[in-house]
Amino acid sequence: MPNVLLLGGTTEASALARLLAEKGVQATLSYAGRTEAPKAQPIKTRVGGFGGVRGLVDYLRDHNVTHLVDATHPFAAQMSAHAIKAAWIAGIPHIVLTRPAWVPVAGDRWLCARDIDAAVDMLAGPARRIMLALGRMHVEAFAAQPQHHYLLRFVDAPAEPPALPHHSLVVDRGPFTIEGDCRLMQDHAVDLIVCKNAGGAGAAAKLTAARQLGLPVLMIERPAMPDRMEVYLPEDVMAWLGHDDAPNAERGV
Repeated sequence: MPNVLLLGGTTEASALARLLAEKGVQATLSYAGRTEAPKAQPIKTRVGGFGGVRGLVDYLRDHNVTHLVDATHPFAAQMSAHAIKAAWIAGIPHIVLTRPAWVPVAGDRWLCARDIDAAVDMLAGPARRIMLALGRMHVEAFAAQPQHHYLLRFVDAPAEPPALPHHSLVVDRGPFTIEGDCRLMQDHAVDLIVCKNAGGAGAAAKLTAARQLGLPVLMIERPAMPDRMEVYLPEDVMAWLGHDDAPNAERGV
């Protein structure tokens, strides 16, 4: 019987947790701890880091984990890299449940940045009204371009005010709608959106809203990762675990 460690924090991880519970698969969902009130889950949960690769290896061995599933955010590069190494050292199978990256379509006005630092550099110039659709992790980097007014949207209210001299803060939890994002952008007179290429449907409303309003998007590309087995559906992970009634996991990369 599998004993799964699911590295989560995404909607995909929550969907997989439901399937694991329905099938009676022993599993633990691990959160990084960046969200103050994560949603209740039907499987055992833990919150916090592991202490690097060595700590994760120790956890896998101490808890007799047989399968490691990485369903973290596509930009959680360090955790994903640690998962690859830890699974190899512990000698257990490893798979990634992720989202296909967004691609521009007709009407999109995208500029691409290789990473956060490049995006900050690309904002040099006259003051603008910019929606930073990044969550709260990387906001302080944009203090290097203090001339802009930034619109921020966080899941939780921050303990300390963001270190940006000119900003507006909205505390809200998705999923967001196209109509709601259009209204938000118009109410705040946004003229540029900065976001990470997280992929998936849940966070795509802002891109459609930008397209409808004719606004440019500065898209930050995903970090490069080593070769690994990737799938896009929770059902594919279930097939990988040996539940043959699920779709074929070979559709992954």
